[in-house]
Amino acid sequence: MQIAGIALIATFLALIIKEQKPTFAFLLILFTGCAIFLFLVDQIHGIIATIEVLAANAGINMMYVKTILKIIGIAYIAEFASHISKDAGMGAIAAKVELAGKILILALAVPILTVLIDTIINMMPVR
Repeated sequence: MQIAGIALIATFLALIIKEQKPTFAFLLILFTGCAIFLFLVDQIHGIIATIEVLAANAGINMMYVKTILKIIGIAYIAEFASHISKDAGMGAIAAKVELAGKILILALAVPILTVLIDTIINMMPVR
């Protein structure tokens, strides 16, 4: 509820300020987005810790878990940066940020895909 309240207040203030000082309105939205993210850091930390405990209990290699968490982090950060760029009217930069995020995700996923393919090949009966 607090986050929704902060977002609504910032949105209304930005709409009012935008007419007189568009730069200040953008900065207000940018700082509000960052503040909301910082407000959620404790929640994110708790989620990551829970996932790591579950993975350890299941006997999953932590390298895979950490890689997947990095992929999720890249996706969220790229989306956040893309939205900020779009809010600033820089759609071309937003598209490049999204592309960069996708390429980084693919680069991180290659080792996992390699292990997955090797596992599938090893499970196949020998001909």
